[in-house]
Amino acid sequence: MYETNYHRPSSIEEAVSLVGSTESGKFLSGGMSLLPAMKQRLAAPSDLVDLRHVEEMKGITVNGREVRIGGAVTHFEIKNSDEIKSVCYGLHHMASVLGDPQVRYMGTIGGSVANNDPAADYPAAMIALDATIHTSKRAVKASEFFVSLLETVLEDDEIVTAVSFTAPEISGYEKFRNPASRYAMCGVFVAKTGSTVRVGVTGAGADGVFHWDEAAQALSANFAPDAVANLSVDPGGMLSDLHGSSEYRANLVKVMAKRAVASAK
Repeated sequence: MYETNYHRPSSIEEAVSLVGSTESGKFLSGGMSLLPAMKQRLAAPSDLVDLRHVEEMKGITVNGREVRIGGAVTHFEIKNSDEIKSVCYGLHHMASVLGDPQVRYMGTIGGSVANNDPAADYPAAMIALDATIHTSKRAVKASEFFVSLLETVLEDDEIVTAVSFTAPEISGYEKFRNPASRYAMCGVFVAKTGSTVRVGVTGAGADGVFHWDEAAQALSANFAPDAVANLSVDPGGMLSDLHGSSEYRANLVKVMAKRAVASAK
């Protein structure tokens, strides 16, 4: 790891100012991606600005079915929130199967959303929940926030401060985990409200997270696992690597979608 300077701001404004005053500073949330990259000397920020102690970015608020989660909230806090479990079972379940205990205790929803790893879990939930991503500068719909692999609309000095959404009536999430890393080789989040269903897919798409329109339409007409049985996913739009071919991942999308619907509550 290269030498770096550490900063511990107490407000969003201070954090933004600190990064702006550095040569190549980076925001540090849970550090689940940035710190390993630094240890391998794949990243060398001049300064780290730690967001974990910014009170404005903490806390979970549930008002009826309106949910707001601070960017510094950990996966463990979401997993342990009875309010989240009661209004959005899919998100609660997602947090409970994310990574390992160490990752759940340290990793944050804001860090995951901002990093937009192609195999990260939360982007699929944000897409399916039609969530709004709140930053230090603006509010952006999830459908516009995620651009491509490891790419979002965030600017260098912009922080994900919170996410918000209207909880669906029914939701579920299932993923096929890489046995070594536990990252999603394919993860599918389904959310149903009335006759409208949204389906977010992570870990499989060549351009990152995406909304599976055909499945959403089929499940809106019939919210049952068999509704997607006859659908097909184009392998041309899927990732292909040593862990699985594009054809394999295309099939996983359908299998995980069926499982997510079956487990939704």
